[in-house]
Amino acid sequence: MTAPGRKPAVKKTPKLPPPLSALRRRAEAKLAKQHTAAAPVRAAADARRLVSELQVHQVELEMQNAELLRTRLEVEAALVRYTELYDFAPVGYFSVDQQGRIIEVNLTGATMLGVVRSQLRQKRLKDFVAPPSRPAIEDFLATVFKTPGKHGCEALLQPAAGAAFWTDIQAAAAASPAGERKLCRLAVSDIAALKRGADAQRRVESLAAAVQSANQEIARRRAAEATLRESERAQRGLLAQSFELHTQLRELTHQLLRAQEEERKKISRQLHDEIAQILAGISVELATLKETAATDPRGLRQRIGKTRRLVEESIRIVHDFARDLRPAMLDDLGLVPTLRAYIKELATRNGLRVTFSAYAGVESLGSAKHTVLYRVAQEALTNVVRHSNSKTASVRILQAGDAVRLEVHDDGTAFAPERVLAAQQGGRLGLVGMRERIEMVGGRFAIASAPGQGTTVTADIPVAAARNAAGE
Repeated sequence: MTAPGRKPAVKKTPKLPPPLSALRRRAEAKLAKQHTAAAPVRAAADARRLVSELQVHQVELEMQNAELLRTRLEVEAALVRYTELYDFAPVGYFSVDQQGRIIEVNLTGATMLGVVRSQLRQKRLKDFVAPPSRPAIEDFLATVFKTPGKHGCEALLQPAAGAAFWTDIQAAAAASPAGERKLCRLAVSDIAALKRGADAQRRVESLAAAVQSANQEIARRRAAEATLRESERAQRGLLAQSFELHTQLRELTHQLLRAQEEERKKISRQLHDEIAQILAGISVELATLKETAATDPRGLRQRIGKTRRLVEESIRIVHDFARDLRPAMLDDLGLVPTLRAYIKELATRNGLRVTFSAYAGVESLGSAKHTVLYRVAQEALTNVVRHSNSKTASVRILQAGDAVRLEVHDDGTAFAPERVLAAQQGGRLGLVGMRERIEMVGGRFAIASAPGQGTTVTADIPVAAARNAAGE
């Protein structure tokens, strides 16, 4: 094959020698003019030379014949390849005249129409088009014959037997091989699967939106499940995908319930082990105050001091419970002072050195977004203390385009975030909980971890999305 736009090389045919009879006449004329004694010798030499030339030309003719035979075999092989490519192409090829009659069609096109190829010639293409698409096909063919270039359209074909299906048609005008009439070449592709895929994609997107809504608000879970069940009944083809999404939602719900139950157990145990014992101690001290006042007035002050310390300890523990459940500073003073106080206490309790910087505009977000950012920072720093073996960390809140970004970085031990996220699907919330909190307010959550570079937790909350979600 030659490169596009380059003319194929033309093999020059060698010039053939004059016919044998002409050579003989020339030889006879030359002999008639020569009368010397050496004439017979020269005549013999001429004859030998002529025989040699004839033999050379015979070899040349044989080589030309072999070359012509090889060229013929190549042309026949190319014709076979072209015929196979034409007939077994994945699209249907049609040649149609200006009256809309089918002149030529490949095997794929005949299979599409459900008719033997020999019976399709001179049939009207319009007869194999579903009635809703016939006006469009007539206008399309008229445009192809009138306007040069490539044209395309979609039409609903109706085969001789079977259901109608959607096709994509690409066409261009061309002349017949003899040039006596104008034709149009059509390439017809079956796009029924693409149409079904587009419909399925739209349904998947609708299903994903329903699941995300249920994920954001557990109270609407029953309505989302009813939507999923109705969609499953209507679209059996999406059963596997909807089941997987439904399973993920139920697993997250179970994790939330388990986390709530664990937190209740922890609070109950701490109340029983610490607050109850301190209150019992206060009760005992108060019971002995009367006796001490009568018998040992000097020891009364010590008793009162001890009781006061027990009361202060119980107040501190209750304060710690309230702060762990939800710090009052978050509602009273805002996100930045609350985070600063938490980081200071964390550094004092665990010896972790944390640098903190904040973009002042973060305070314009609503209470729900403040809570999300605080909980993500709290969980990320807790993971640094528990798992990273790092002694330093940094927390930054900055503006990133149209979003507020929280970054928590440490230089400790790296890990594989995907593996941890997959492992936590059936256990504690951890990273999954952080991701769900961010996605609940329309944000984006990411973790980057590499050996020698530490780990960075990034949470972006779009300002517009966050304000809309809070009604601000």
